[in-house]
Amino acid sequence: MDNPQTKKVGSRNVRPELSGKLGQKSRYLDELTGAINDFNDRRVYELVNPQRYNTLIRGNKQTEGNQLARLVDDIHPELSHYLSAELIAYLKHTYPFFYFEEPENGKFNVFFGNWWDRRQFGELDVLNAQFIFDSEEYEKLTQSFALESEGKNYNSDRIKDIARQSQELQELVKNQEQRDLQKEKLRSQLKEVGESRTLFNGGHSKAERQDILDQLTKLADEDDQANNAYKGMKANEDESLVLSKEDTILSYEKQAIRKVFGDFATFKDRNASLYVDYISHLIGRAIEAGQADPDEKMPSSEIRSQDSALAANAESASNSATSEVTSDDKL
Repeated sequence: MDNPQTKKVGSRNVRPELSGKLGQKSRYLDELTGAINDFNDRRVYELVNPQRYNTLIRGNKQTEGNQLARLVDDIHPELSHYLSAELIAYLKHTYPFFYFEEPENGKFNVFFGNWWDRRQFGELDVLNAQFIFDSEEYEKLTQSFALESEGKNYNSDRIKDIARQSQELQELVKNQEQRDLQKEKLRSQLKEVGESRTLFNGGHSKAERQDILDQLTKLADEDDQANNAYKGMKANEDESLVLSKEDTILSYEKQAIRKVFGDFATFKDRNASLYVDYISHLIGRAIEAGQADPDEKMPSSEIRSQDSALAANAESASNSATSEVTSDDKL
């Protein structure tokens, strides 16, 4: 006698939708593996984020999502490390003042310049070919450019305020002898008020006595400030040195940007179009090698403008880099 459960299992059919979806996933992984083995970075970028690629490179306003790309979410660090070699080589020629370190696999920090006390300026998002700048550091650079029209450095006002504070402390120290004489005079007056106090002028004497005591309290406070003046002046000197050094670093950064891009506005524009510029570079290189897909073409100027606008909205501090990777795992 036939087992009903066996009969049921034996008659089961695989739904076409399931086979189709599994086939899609399998083909996607095969294509990505093939692109990596062929060192076809352009194709890897397209497969890792097809929505971004189709929107910014092909100009398709309605594109499929990244559902299949989520299959490789868990190996993004490895993909980032793999793609970083060519991207950083490209950035090295475009942004010669940026340097990169890879503190962990697939994660890249961006440093501005190779001078002493250079700043960590943000991170490089390799999979999206864009930079995520530190908002505070980027704002300092932005303000430093803006203040040039007023003939100021970023820390000019603060340094001026510190100098004023130090001058006031210096005056306190210098006027110590004068305060001592004034205190002696006030104490004599206080003694006289006490000795001359009578039944009829008691109220007047009390008010006069309080006024003298208030003046003595004020002088005592100034003595305390004078005693701490040298410590305060030293702290002000140290802070001014730090701020002056920061202004010097910012001047180096501004010089580097002007040397390469001419002005800050061009620098920002190039940062905003970095993804399109780099993919265009990869497409152009594939065309020269005869390896480009037949339907692949360079993004139009309209799409480049669209990319700049999208990137500016998505990343307020989108800037670029160049580099040598100097980390535990150097490229």
